[in-house]
Amino acid sequence: MSSPATKATTRVLVVDDDPLVRSALGLMLGGQADLEVVGEAADGHEGVSLARNLRPDVVLMDIRMPRLDGLAATRELHTRPDPPRVIVLTTFDADEYVVEALAAGADGFLLKDTPPPEIVAAIRKVVDDEPMLSPSVTRTLIRRLRDEPEETANAAATRAAEAEARLALLTDRERDVALAVGKGLSNAEIARSLHLSVPTVKAHVSRLFDKLQVTNRVQIAICVHDAGLS
Repeated sequence: MSSPATKATTRVLVVDDDPLVRSALGLMLGGQADLEVVGEAADGHEGVSLARNLRPDVVLMDIRMPRLDGLAATRELHTRPDPPRVIVLTTFDADEYVVEALAAGADGFLLKDTPPPEIVAAIRKVVDDEPMLSPSVTRTLIRRLRDEPEETANAAATRAAEAEARLALLTDRERDVALAVGKGLSNAEIARSLHLSVPTVKAHVSRLFDKLQVTNRVQIAICVHDAGLS
């Protein structure tokens, strides 16, 4: 009888300029059988370099760091083929940091006082292509972007036209999945509502990333909103 397959270990890189935070995260994650901390970096430059050499699955990224901050480091990581998932982990919960992190390509945003079990769960979720933000946070972000005072009517019309053109590239089923992502639904919830399997939903979401040229689910939601479909 063959032995059961062993679940792959998720490789994690911790990037934070505070050695105590790095140590605490290392100890916390090191106690999980399915997670492995493969490296630690004290700033964005070092983090990008280590990510290139160590090829982690997930990077826990601080925002405020010397030499290269976490937002710039996240953007640089996403210029490379097959970038790691990035979870921004910070003490700052200001709206602009959330928006900038997601625009840079981050897959999630957590505060450093998030309970350890939730940080562990977040890492597992992003690896599994699950949403890292609750529907309420997604709606808050979309509302903030919608209400930007500096955006003119012409700019809004341009955004809408661009979003509609991108969504026009989708199949009917992909469009259904995009609309569900726009509502903040998880893969399991989308599967139930559209009568699909979870692996099929994950495949559709992966294609949405490529077709819509986005890097996370909130960006899909923003595209849906800009097209006037949410």
